[in-house]
Amino acid sequence: MVNPSLYPFASNWWEKDGLKLHYVDEGQGSPVVMVHGNPTWSFYYRNAIKMLRSTHRCIVPDHIGCGLSDKPDDSRYGYRLKDRIDNLEGLLESLNLKEPITLMVHDWGGMIGMGYAIRHPEKIKKLAIFNTAAFHLPSSKAFPLALRLGRDTWLGALMIRAGNAFCRVAARVCVKRKPLEKDVKAGYLEPYNSWKNRIATLRFVQDIPLKPEDPSYADVEKIAQNLKQFQSIPMLICWGIKDFVFSEHFLLEWQKRFPTAEVHRFEDAGHYILEDAWDEVKVLLQKFIGEGRPAERLA
Repeated sequence: MVNPSLYPFASNWWEKDGLKLHYVDEGQGSPVVMVHGNPTWSFYYRNAIKMLRSTHRCIVPDHIGCGLSDKPDDSRYGYRLKDRIDNLEGLLESLNLKEPITLMVHDWGGMIGMGYAIRHPEKIKKLAIFNTAAFHLPSSKAFPLALRLGRDTWLGALMIRAGNAFCRVAARVCVKRKPLEKDVKAGYLEPYNSWKNRIATLRFVQDIPLKPEDPSYADVEKIAQNLKQFQSIPMLICWGIKDFVFSEHFLLEWQKRFPTAEVHRFEDAGHYILEDAWDEVKVLLQKFIGEGRPAERLA
């Protein structure tokens, strides 16, 4: 069980096709939508929610197969990028938000969140980017062998589903300054405690598009081609440079596409930037997002 002092949030549910998607909906005011990646869940944003909910409405979903959401087999859910974007779109439409959102993204959340953004550019107020991508693998970056093993081999798939290798390794190597505390590490691992519950962890890896014939390649291409419309939107980029997947190559691509973005490099931090460098990032977020304003809750 996740330590309730770390994750003290009420559960909310949005249902589609008989599947329940869990999300956090805390606070009132200008909405901030936080989109997680793999192998995390809304737990990754727990400190940001606690900080912002006094002045903002924090909406933080768990993707299907992740966190506290349902974890169906392949017969009931597609586990492709488009499915993820459709879910985020459906959830936000159901909440009937009346003002533009600040969108906060990490890991696969970048592709999913920006996939939503290009469908609804008028609904995006600000963008906060943490070690993620919304474009193809940069030509200067080699695809990591560990991901290749999980994406393309039966052995890698077995290690992820049977041994929870992806989650366990991530909890160790995605922080660089100091190891995760015991309760925090347990919080990341708890939703992925069985073969059945690790399906999304594997499917995310298998959905990484590298070639035009890969199922989600065209979706990534569409997102990448439409990013330029956000060049005038305020953007904060915080980056852990010691991320072995989303390395500096990805950061440079963001900077090339968004030369006016506010960028902060953390040379000694890893992929879980909100764990490694939270004390610094929270100050930047508070300034970037602003104080917010009281508002009646609309949904």
